[in-house]
Amino acid sequence: MFGIVDRYVFREVSKVFIAIVVTLLLIVTSLMFLRTLEKVNVGGLGVESVFQYLRFQIVQDTSSLLPPAFFLAMLATLSRLARDSELIAMNACGIGPPRIYRTLLLLAIPVALLTAWFALFLQPEAAAGMQEIRLKQQEQTAQIAGLQPGRFYVEDQGDVVVYIGEIDRRKLLSDVFILDRRGGNSRLVVSDGGRHRIEDATGDHLVTLSSGHRFDGNPGSGAFLIGNFEEYRIRIQGSGATPRATNKRSTTPTLDLLGSSERADRAELEHRLAAPLAIFTLAILAIPLVEISPRQKTTGRLLLAFLAYFSFFNLQRLAESWLESGVTPLWLGSFWYQFAILGVVYLILLPESFWVKRVRQRLWGDRMPGLGDRI
Repeated sequence: MFGIVDRYVFREVSKVFIAIVVTLLLIVTSLMFLRTLEKVNVGGLGVESVFQYLRFQIVQDTSSLLPPAFFLAMLATLSRLARDSELIAMNACGIGPPRIYRTLLLLAIPVALLTAWFALFLQPEAAAGMQEIRLKQQEQTAQIAGLQPGRFYVEDQGDVVVYIGEIDRRKLLSDVFILDRRGGNSRLVVSDGGRHRIEDATGDHLVTLSSGHRFDGNPGSGAFLIGNFEEYRIRIQGSGATPRATNKRSTTPTLDLLGSSERADRAELEHRLAAPLAIFTLAILAIPLVEISPRQKTTGRLLLAFLAYFSFFNLQRLAESWLESGVTPLWLGSFWYQFAILGVVYLILLPESFWVKRVRQRLWGDRMPGLGDRI
């Protein structure tokens, strides 16, 4: 079933495919690293969270990189075989385009399974992990923007002054000083420790002190009330509500999307299925875009391959957007663009196709009608 030539083509495409994937991942990783540094607060979350966010980003985008990498690998390998006259030698030995189709489609099966694993299972998990890191970063930013260790916080035009010596990652406070002059009375509170949390509804800072001292009285007056306390609470106005997790469909597990009847869930599901399906579509598309003979000009087919490549992925986003917005019916779905690209390319290349040439040879032999009369 799998001959020497099949293994040879299989091996050549695989080597180029792996090289392209590694190169693309290195380029994308370097670009993502700079973009991740802009999105994630390194000081608030630490370097470990930055690399974790980067790992999730790479996993999420890998399913989008595999189809174009496989397409480029097939084009590059077939072009090299044609340039070295190996495709002509294979054709002379009876190994024509149908055999090449079979080999590439067999190679497309494991690549499609790998792409499906990334798109259907790893991608939603990575999206959920990225969302959790972003929410954590936003929460840390909200906390640091209001209360910073080692600095004075002033509120209500100076009526409330707060100083906190340290704030650890568990939001435990130490060396706390609070001066509260609201209501016409001065209240001085000092404590060695306490807790801090942000109220979700309002975004206010709730500071709870433990085992401290309280001094009530106005400066210049001898009437002071001094006491100890086990617990003391104070509310400090924040900048707004704490960011909440949004129900993004990119984080929804694929099995949950299968049982949903909503149009947006259907669009998200087909977006994930489009990547593994594109592996087979691009494999069928790549073979006619390469000319077998190295003597024939390949500029036209390379231009067609370039246009087909960009039209394929641009139409994918358009089809998914139309499905989600209701422009296209549910029965049509968003996979129509793949069949449309295949149909257009094959119609353009139909006069030079393998099967048309076979029909011409059977009908007219090696000559075209009327050609002998012109010589």
